[in-house]
Amino acid sequence: MWRAVPALGCRYGARRRFGRFRTWRMGGSSSSPSEQLDPAAVKLVEETISDNCVVIFSKTACPFCVMAKNVFNDINVNYTAVELDLQANGRQLQAVLHHMTGAGTVPRVFVNGRCIGGGTDTRKLHQEGKLLPMVRSCVFRSEN
Repeated sequence: MWRAVPALGCRYGARRRFGRFRTWRMGGSSSSPSEQLDPAAVKLVEETISDNCVVIFSKTACPFCVMAKNVFNDINVNYTAVELDLQANGRQLQAVLHHMTGAGTVPRVFVNGRCIGGGTDTRKLHQEGKLLPMVRSCVFRSEN
């Protein structure tokens, strides 16, 4: 389904699940942001994030997406790339990511189940020496 790539907006640490959204009252009815989302897309995004140490939700022609992938390639870290523009439900997946992270742009990069941001954020974390320890904590957690 997704393409695992071989090699070892939202803010760092953002983790929002759909059960925690607030409910707003408009007129006589109540609604929450997740009600408009495709439940299958929500499940797919959440499972992809929880089943993989590093996930990059991306688009093939996006230079910031390439930047994020290059960071992981350069440090020899495996990641799962979900190319939203190649998915039949790519728009729904991006809407889910927007609601989860507060950012509607790609890439959305997740490490160890947490959104670390986009391409620039990923590069900055790497330059500060913070990215590899995050990845290692996920690898060690999944091996135990």
